[in-house]
Amino acid sequence: MSEGDSVGESIHGKPSVVAAFFTRIGQVYQSWLDKSTPFSAMRWALTVLLTLVYMIRVYILQGWYIVTYALGIYHLNLFIAFLSPKVDPSLLDEDEGPSLPTKQNEEFRPFIRRLPEFKFWHSATKGIVIAMICTFFDAFNVPVFWPILVMYFIMLFCITMKRQIKHMIKYRYLPFTHGKRTYKGKEDTGKTFATSGTWQRLEIKFFFL
Repeated sequence: MSEGDSVGESIHGKPSVVAAFFTRIGQVYQSWLDKSTPFSAMRWALTVLLTLVYMIRVYILQGWYIVTYALGIYHLNLFIAFLSPKVDPSLLDEDEGPSLPTKQNEEFRPFIRRLPEFKFWHSATKGIVIAMICTFFDAFNVPVFWPILVMYFIMLFCITMKRQIKHMIKYRYLPFTHGKRTYKGKEDTGKTFATSGTWQRLEIKFFFL
């Protein structure tokens, strides 16, 4: 190895060490995420606990309402993406066929979400952590009359969920996978996404919307 090569390594040594450090941090973080994937109940329990801690902090500080409102809007968007199919049935051509099973005798096709459960949890948790960090900076404490934000968020939530439920009723799907149907002779005793009785109850329940 020549002297010039050793000098080059010493010059580029620090960036390489820093890059390797952050790469290692990313690998450890991803490893922990991969290990937590099967434990959905524990993951969501931790998220609920973080939410309670954040709400208690906001209540004690009596501020940062605009941050809380932004967090609520962000979580609402994540929730809608979680309930929505990956492929919007309204965008499909008629000759392509339905993307979701709507009849009991159709082939089983699991519901594929636009936002998978794990990504939903990860994004929601990151949002809470970022909002928590924002409460340590007065620059994000914008004065606002918080009851207006609460009323506006409730209205937005109701309108958004009404639109989502109408979309579910129109294209007759439920954002849940009940499992693959089983066969017993010629009779089909399995479950699908939505039977006629299920949708009758759902339509009656949300008729007032």
